[in-house]
Formats: sequence, C-alpha cells, structure tokens
Amino acid sequence: MKLGSLKQGGRDGTLIVVSRDLARAVEATGIAPTLQRALEDWSNLASRLNALYEALNDGSADGAFDVDMAQLAAPLPRAYEFVDGSAYLPHVVRVRRARGAEVPESFYTDPLMYQATSAGFLGPRDPVRVTEESYGIDLEAEIVVISDDVPMAVTPEQAATHIQLLGLVNDISLRNLIPGELAKGFGFLQSKPRSTLSPVFVTPDELGDAWRGNKLHRPLVTHINGVWFGAPEAGVDMQFDFAQLMAHAARTRPLVAGTIVGSGTIANEDTSLGASCFAEKRTVEALEFGKPRTPFMQFGDVVRIEMLDAAGNSIFGAIEQRIERQAAP
Repeated sequence: MKLGSLKQGGRDGTLIVVSRDLARAVEATGIAPTLQRALEDWSNLASRLNALYEALNDGSADGAFDVDMAQLAAPLPRAYEFVDGSAYLPHVVRVRRARGAEVPESFYTDPLMYQATSAGFLGPRDPVRVTEESYGIDLEAEIVVISDDVPMAVTPEQAATHIQLLGLVNDISLRNLIPGELAKGFGFLQSKPRSTLSPVFVTPDELGDAWRGNKLHRPLVTHINGVWFGAPEAGVDMQFDFAQLMAHAARTRPLVAGTIVGSGTIANEDTSLGASCFAEKRTVEALEFGKPRTPFMQFGDVVRIEMLDAAGNSIFGAIEQRIERQAAP
C-alpha cells in the first residue's frame, strides 16, 4: 500500500491512503490520525489500512479525492529518529578523495552512519530555503526505510522483519560548510538542514521483485532544471543492505517506531549512469579534467527526484522543489 500525509491536523499532518497510481486518496483517520500513530501499532493497524487501500484502488472507498501534490506534507512530517548511512562506497571513495581523505578499511565491513535532522521534513513540493548560495547547496538523492519498534542488538535477519515502509529522500547538504565542521571532529550540524521526503511511503510488497535482498533494485532518477542529471542503479554497488544498516543503528539502543534509516547517496562505479549529488559529479569532473566544472545549485534551480517501476509508473511520486533564498528573520 501507499501512505502519505496532508498538510493539516497539526505538525504531524493527517494520514491518508493513496492509490497505486498516486491519483486518488482517502483520509485514514478512522484507523489512525497520523502515520506515526499507525507505525506505533503497526501489527494491528496495517491490515486495516491495507483493506482501505484495496477499496480505494477498486473505487469502493467513501470520501476519495484527487491528490494535489502541493497539499502533501512529508509522509512523516517529523520523526523521532533519522539515521543516515553511506552504503554506496563509490560515493564515499570519490567524495573523500575530493577532500584529500583516505577511506579506512573499516568502511568496507562496518557501515558509516550519522544522526540526521528529524525534527521536521519538507513536503515533496516545498521549496528548499537557504540563506547563502556560497554555502554550496547540494542535493543527495537517497532511499529510506521506515521501521516499527526495533529491539536493541537485533541481527540483520531480525532487522529485516522491522522494515515496514520505503520512500525517497532529498538529503540537502551545504557542502562548503562540511569541511570546517568535520575538522572539529564532532560531525555535521549546520551543513545538514532539513531534508525532503517523497510524496508517499510504500510497503515492500508494492515493489514486487524490485525489492530483494533487502535492497531496492531500480534506478533513482534525478533532473536539474528539467535536464537529466543521473539515474544510478540503487541495487548495484550497495555495500550494506537496509537490514544491515538498521541492525547497525540498533546495536546499542532500540529504535522507536517511525525511525527513518537512509541509504546514503546512490552511486555506481559506472559513472555513465550519472550522479545523485553535485559533490559526486564535481569529483568525477576533477578526476577527469583536473578541476570541477559544474557549480553547486543556485537560487531558482529546480531539482526533481523520482523512481519508476518497470512499466514506467512512479512508485513514490516525485520530489520536485525549487531552491530559494531564505530572508533573515
């Protein structure tokens, strides 16, 4: 099934079930007021939500309405936890090389992960507002999985049973602020503003054989100002699958329902498939031409991120947003 949230009902939105073709929706407040509440009682409520989803798809659901993407909040407008991995080692190798850093051997056996911003997520058509272009505005096209309650110290095999939903994220990065923050040895803060989530999250069964081995085997397509930017294969070159990432996050603490676990920027060894962030593209250019040729994003640029199924249908809906200047308060 496919689930989203309307921009109404408070900070956590209003839960809706969305049709398979993303054209129609129906409020699910008779089952749970928000997606967060649904995830907290997932074992009891998922079957009821799925029954409503089937009714919506066959035209028998009462109260159905046309979907207006501009009225959608992020499916989880805020989450208790967002941990973002970096599971695609081609991206890790290139970006670290660009700043003169080596890749430790441990990166090949132990996932790289950080605690990301989760107090608020942008909706799929919300603008990305930044105060200065000089910060080096970048997108990062990624896949996320969403959990129910996950016990501490689960194995990857156990963690796989707690993956309840999947979606996309544009993990905005301010690249020119990152080196100074990492030099302090305490991780990201100002360089990682709020991220954007796809219009809907979907259950793994919606993906058919594209979901196997705890990986999503479809290209993730990005356009900038209507021009193709990249379509790397998400199921290729992923060093750690989502079950491994989730188990890593839960090694020393339980994860609460609604925890979002990110894949990190999708990247392949085959650079002809393009990139999922400007840092990657600029690094490839530097290696080929001696210096980057493509600037980071500017005010007015529009980014679109989407994943299509084998028949060409949008799975999660598209993230499509403009980069805008944020005025001082």
